[in-house]
Amino acid sequence: MQDRKYVIMIIDDDPDFITAMRMVLEANGYIVKDSKSAEEGLKAYKNINPDLILVDLMMEEVDSGTNFVKELKLLGNKAPVFLLSAAGDEMIHNVDYTKLGFAGVFQKPIQNERLLSVLKAKLK
Repeated sequence: MQDRKYVIMIIDDDPDFITAMRMVLEANGYIVKDSKSAEEGLKAYKNINPDLILVDLMMEEVDSGTNFVKELKLLGNKAPVFLLSAAGDEMIHNVDYTKLGFAGVFQKPIQNERLLSVLKAKLK
């Protein structure tokens, strides 16, 4: 938390997606920090101390998001991490994302109301 606002970290290689998420989140009182890759995100994580993390599944490598969350565990991360995926709704039903270390999955394109509702519930 910074300035009594929750800090949301977004790791995604799509600058348009980050811009859209930043607009929604900042308009609703969140501070947004972003990284363009899992590697950049890991470096930034140590300085940001986010309250919640949104990470894309497929960036520089197909499974960048899952590797990122494994590394976060090694760093002792306590913030909920949500997977961002455009891989299709079937993934949500066929993969146990909790075993991978994720608190949940957001299907792209993200419905703003659902995102804000989940953030509010997780960041009480």
